[in-house]
Amino acid sequence: MPQRRLSRRDRPQGPGGALHLLLPGVPDVRSLFAILFAAVAIAAPARAEPPVWVVRDADSEVVLFGSVHVLPPGLDWRPKALDAALGEAQDLWFELPSGPAAEAEVARLAAERGVLPPGQSLFRLLPPADVALLLKVAKTYGVEPSTLDRLEPWLAEVALAGAAYRKVGAATEHGVEASIGSSTSEAIRREAFETPAQQIAIFDSAPLAEQLASLRETLGELDRNPDSYMKLVRAWMAGDVQGLDREALEPLRKVSPGVFRRLVIERNERWTEALDLRLKGRGKTVVVVGVGHLVGEEGLPTRLRALGYSVSGP
Repeated sequence: MPQRRLSRRDRPQGPGGALHLLLPGVPDVRSLFAILFAAVAIAAPARAEPPVWVVRDADSEVVLFGSVHVLPPGLDWRPKALDAALGEAQDLWFELPSGPAAEAEVARLAAERGVLPPGQSLFRLLPPADVALLLKVAKTYGVEPSTLDRLEPWLAEVALAGAAYRKVGAATEHGVEASIGSSTSEAIRREAFETPAQQIAIFDSAPLAEQLASLRETLGELDRNPDSYMKLVRAWMAGDVQGLDREALEPLRKVSPGVFRRLVIERNERWTEALDLRLKGRGKTVVVVGVGHLVGEEGLPTRLRALGYSVSGP
């Protein structure tokens, strides 16, 4: 287990590839996967906005909003439908509990479980071509190679993606959860689908081959396509759910189907059960989770529609 704690600078700040659309657990040590963005305006079609779904039965309503956990400052992203729903909701659901205590627990668990045992080396787990690419990406984003060499593949992926965030100014403090959490009445009951330990375990328990495949995909993305996050945020701002599925989820489905199953399918199955139970009650609920959990055939709207609920949205 770890011989040292990660410094604040080295701790994970966000995910690579599509995962910033799926997890809020570790950027800034709150979301486990995402990549970069510059603090510049994002052009989106007029009157377009991020997608909102509304799920209803006779006496209850759940509004589903797809989050991007890490954003640059200054984006005007909040749909009026979301603010209206927050004004009437009895409960507000996030992926993880909100607040400093949960953030600290995610950071502690990531630093504890994401460091290789003494004598092991990430560089020795990778073929020479991948080591060369990792060193190139680390230099580009200002990450110390000796730090990466001590990390398990999943945490190395997080550390590199987090460095890309820092380089261009995106942060969780500008993300959806932070904005909604700070601007919503404390009278609304907060709920969470997962604990920090459950979310970290999704990555830490993944087979080594799947972790390495995911790391390899993120390295290639950071090296070849540094504008990928900008494309995803544009699609999100425009409410382009097909584009989000194509650009964010499809690569993960193909490159690491095991990670996709644990990260998307299995979690969506559990969350659908929780929402089905909530809908069997009464009242109004707002659910804010990564937008990657809401799009595609595996998404929560499709699953809830299959259970017989009325679902409106994109």
